[in-house]
Amino acid sequence: MPHQTPSFPHSWAKPPVSVLPIHDNWQVAAHANGFEIMQRCADPAYVELKCQTCERTHEKRHSVILGSTPICPHCVEHRWREDATAAGVKWLGRDPQHRKRGLYRARCGHVVARQFELIKRIVAGNCALRCETCQRFTEEAEARTAGWELVGPSPDRGSSYRRYRHRCGHQQDVARANMQTERVCCGGCGVSWATAPSFIYCMRFILPCGTQAVKLGFSRNPRSRLFHQLMCGPDIHGTLLDQVAIPTGRKAQRIEKRLHRCLEEQHPHAILPYSIYQDHLRVRSEIYHARLEPKILLLLDDLALSSRAT
Repeated sequence: MPHQTPSFPHSWAKPPVSVLPIHDNWQVAAHANGFEIMQRCADPAYVELKCQTCERTHEKRHSVILGSTPICPHCVEHRWREDATAAGVKWLGRDPQHRKRGLYRARCGHVVARQFELIKRIVAGNCALRCETCQRFTEEAEARTAGWELVGPSPDRGSSYRRYRHRCGHQQDVARANMQTERVCCGGCGVSWATAPSFIYCMRFILPCGTQAVKLGFSRNPRSRLFHQLMCGPDIHGTLLDQVAIPTGRKAQRIEKRLHRCLEEQHPHAILPYSIYQDHLRVRSEIYHARLEPKILLLLDDLALSSRAT
């Protein structure tokens, strides 16, 4: 006999969605939270909710309606979009790797993943958005300026340190602040301030009170000395007027001391009192009145000529 599929009573079949009941207490709970139940879903555990704010629908378990506070996902995403616009970034969607983060296109054009709460803090002005890609470019440029190459984060030190490679091939961890100010010594080739090439320099400063001053000194990196070490604030205007290359730091130190003795003996009244610049310059001496600037520049010209002659 041919095989026949057994028949079951019609009452055993799954009832259609249209006849599944929407209980009154479900509808009351939905209205209390700003929703309306439109219909039951194919899965009997779910219902279709219509948001009374945005009038869009979504599916939700009826147990959530009864025992919790349902939230409209469309309204939530709308708020995320508004926060992104207020923060100056473009909303791209949720981060598939983390439920509390979104994907955004920053003003620089790069895509960044950030927590929703961080975007709110940016809108409130409590912090700023920093692009990891642009930050990497910035730190690479800082390293190149100082004669190093950025390798990556420091595996052993804190977040303020990076791993760098020197021109000699040696790698070491250096605080980023020191790399920015170019105050770093290679532990591989052993070049220190005493043996490294140096400069005798002359700088001019205009203090907030209007007083102009000049400084004679020596440094392995006069630019770093000027912008990252000497001036106490942005209200001070500093200019590197001249610099003369010296073979070693030790020799530069001896020359500097000799020049200062000459200036102090010949122009004692041109030494600027410490009280005038103590709140503006991170140095306690070797600051002269601006009228001594031509004399100091002349000394540097003579020093440059004698250095070329030797």
